[in-house]
Parts: sequence; C-alpha cells; structure tokens
Amino acid sequence: MTALQIYVSFPGTAREALGFYADVFGGELSLFTYEQFSRSDGPPDAIAHGTLNGAVVLAGSDAAPGEKSVRLEGVMLSLLGTAEPSVLHDWFDKLAVGGRVVDPLAPKPWGASDGQVIDRHGLHWLIGYEPDASPGEV
Repeated sequence: MTALQIYVSFPGTAREALGFYADVFGGELSLFTYEQFSRSDGPPDAIAHGTLNGAVVLAGSDAAPGEKSVRLEGVMLSLLGTAEPSVLHDWFDKLAVGGRVVDPLAPKPWGASDGQVIDRHGLHWLIGYEPDASPGEV
C-alpha cells in the first residue's frame, strides 16, 4: 500500500460499521475475529481486524476493554473529486442515513459543490467536486 489508510477502533461495532461502509461504497469486506487471531482480551466474536477494499479503503477493529474507540474532533475524511458527481451524491445520501448532515452537498458560491455529513458511526465526511471535473481533479 502506498497511500494513507484510515484505521478506526470501534466501540464493539466494527462488524456493523464496516458492513455499513461496504454497503455505502461497495468493495470487498474481510473480517477476522478475536478468536481467529487467538486474542483473549475481548469477546471471541469481536472483530480483531477488518478491511474494506474498493473505491474507498478503510480498516478497523473492535477496541478491547480499556482501549479507546473512535472520537474525531477537527478531522474530516475527504472524498473531494474521488468519483463522478452522481456517485458522490449517492455516497453522501447513504452516509446521512442515521447520521447528521452538517452541510448539504450542494453548489457553493465559489463554484464547487460540497457538503459534510457525520455518519451513524461518528466519522465526519467531506464530499464534493468541481463542476465538469473528472475524478481525481479538484
């Protein structure tokens, strides 16, 4: 891997959260339990390591007792210009289900379209695109 990868420690919700992101973004989801990793510091069915590989790459696990879980302040996961506008709108709408829209994904005075949503698992996303931009151009 040659790019930054987000790795999230979930508060016992890794299976649900990573499944949610697989439903939103598509891709291949792999989950491994504490039992499969021979870990005894949590429930055997807790997720010791999970990865989502696809248009969005994300990894995570269930925090063991006493470990801290996800809490983001002052951080957004940016998907600016990473897909066609219709795909970005679809992702935004799916992330908003059960979450909170901070700023609707819509045209802004400076000409770009963007928006922010905090999903039901607490991740804060910035999604947008430039008019007539190809994926990867922002």
